[in-house]
Amino acid sequence: MKFRVNRDVLADAVAWAARVLPTRPAAPVLSGLLLEAGEELTLSAFDYDVSAQARVEAEVDEPGKVLIPGRLLAEISRSLPQEPVQIVTDGAEAVLTCGSAEFGLVTMPVEDFPTMPQMPPAVGAVGGGVFAAAVGQVAPAASRDDTLPMLTGIRVDIAGDAVTMAATDRYRIGARDFTWRPSQPDLNVSAMVPAKVLVEVAKSLRGGEVSIAMGDGVAGFESVGRSTTVRLLDEQFIDYRARLAGDWPLRADVRVGPFVEAIKRVALVAERNTRVKLSFTQGQVLIQAGGGDVGRGAEVVECDLRGDDIQIAFQSQFLLDGLTGIDTEFASVNMESPTRPALITDVPGDAAPAFHYLVMSLRIV
Repeated sequence: MKFRVNRDVLADAVAWAARVLPTRPAAPVLSGLLLEAGEELTLSAFDYDVSAQARVEAEVDEPGKVLIPGRLLAEISRSLPQEPVQIVTDGAEAVLTCGSAEFGLVTMPVEDFPTMPQMPPAVGAVGGGVFAAAVGQVAPAASRDDTLPMLTGIRVDIAGDAVTMAATDRYRIGARDFTWRPSQPDLNVSAMVPAKVLVEVAKSLRGGEVSIAMGDGVAGFESVGRSTTVRLLDEQFIDYRARLAGDWPLRADVRVGPFVEAIKRVALVAERNTRVKLSFTQGQVLIQAGGGDVGRGAEVVECDLRGDDIQIAFQSQFLLDGLTGIDTEFASVNMESPTRPALITDVPGDAAPAFHYLVMSLRIV
């Protein structure tokens, strides 16, 4: 095998594919990246649960395949000088040259690399920007506790041209609605996709559309020469729609930017993950935190309150996770009482809110 490829193109593709490589592979070959040179260069990684494949342009003199330690190749690729990269197989070595730099990388048996999973049937497509924004809004609410796999996923509910993504860690729920182009107008599908995989897919998007595929317990995502498949989690999930619905007698509309910045400043004097108290009155909200060994902070931000005055407290980072997911100028904080959860939504003018974030309140001391 012999090919030449642009240094930045190679480094970008290797870094993207190598992100799914396991830190403790069950077998040595699972730590490798499979490079296949044909009409184009294809880089593949697979750990039996998640696969990643990137296709890039390359000048191929001799087609072939080679399996190279993936993390090492990623480190080398990003450190190379700005020169074209050539990789040639020579016996048990893959010789990489770039300018005056040369590396001889010991290869692994290609025949031992597991067969890559097939992409399931496509069920629809959505703009990359919409997809990435939706994942970014709901993913913070997903749990990092692997002992409860259901909570580490993002629920994807598809009904025709309407899609809802939702996640929860039991302390908050994030949900985002958007429209897309389904493959069938009467499509009705639900799936639990590991949140960390969706986050990585969203980070890698470079524009265009994302094609979403589902079938046989596997989901697939494809966009601009890159594709990922992942084994789905158990479909069991909470009834998040019922928890997001309800009558909210108190509503405070605030400008997101000033509100977020004030919370961040005030929280500087609070210990990590401690409460921030919000005192809503007509025309303003007083943000307070601290009072312990470090000190205390307070700041006032304008707001439009509909209903009675209220004091309510939240874990600071949970509150910020919801507010930073708002992509409109104003956010709406909907409340019932100081001891009940609050619902934060965007305020998209005359349209219905697209993003909902339910967060538990904390006891005020």
